[in-house]
Amino acid sequence: KKHSTDVAAKMVAKYPSSLQDVIEGDIVGTGYHSLVKQLQNRIENVRRTSTPKIRKRKHQTDDSDQTDEIPLEERAAMQDTYGCIKWNVKFLPLEETQESQKQKMEKLKVMFQHSDANPEEVKCLMKSTFYTQRQHVNQGKSIKCLREEWPFWFDELGMSVHFMELTGIDLKETFTRNLDLKGKRLLDYMTTVCVNKSKKFLQNYARLQRMRGQRSGCSDDVIEMILLLLSYFDEEEESMFFHVEDTCLAEEVQLEQVPLTPVVIVC
Repeated sequence: KKHSTDVAAKMVAKYPSSLQDVIEGDIVGTGYHSLVKQLQNRIENVRRTSTPKIRKRKHQTDDSDQTDEIPLEERAAMQDTYGCIKWNVKFLPLEETQESQKQKMEKLKVMFQHSDANPEEVKCLMKSTFYTQRQHVNQGKSIKCLREEWPFWFDELGMSVHFMELTGIDLKETFTRNLDLKGKRLLDYMTTVCVNKSKKFLQNYARLQRMRGQRSGCSDDVIEMILLLLSYFDEEEESMFFHVEDTCLAEEVQLEQVPLTPVVIVC
């Protein structure tokens, strides 16, 4: 850590205009904290092996923003690899066999074809087959293959169950809570301070304001927040969204055309 800090400090000293942490003309902290984190993450990724390194998850102590708090009784058991507590499950559950896992996987496929499938039964089956799910992911199977074998992964119910098992975090509840706690503050910052960041950002903000109230489904604030964040970091919307025809069904999406990086498929 000390070496990466020294390197970051020297890099920022030599190229302050490009690398220094600056907000509205003011240097933030040491001026090189974000570069230190980037270097450390890069080093960790390069050293990453197929066998996960287990680390204790840090406990958040900031009383003003307890969005990731872990109860005391659970903290000792929480270990992770890149945010996960069950990244590489080594053993089948005691009551399970390879054959029973396969049978449950096939049952989930059949249930996915029926709109009246029992949600509680789906949850139970997804939990009990988590071992096999992780084996398939860690073997590097393609998204197309995973979608065929585990269709509920691409449904809110199955995704939530897998994420909970993988990280110990309730995906929807945590996202909603963080949105309530931080969403307005982030949006206010984007719409008051960041509008002066660039002409492109201002144009995107104006476009989103004109579109308010014209879309259904997700709230305008959430949509605006995501798109403004993309604009703030100079990311292209095409890298985040893959557009298909309005009448296209999920099973009709040509996965061969979908980018390898994570995207949101939009009708």
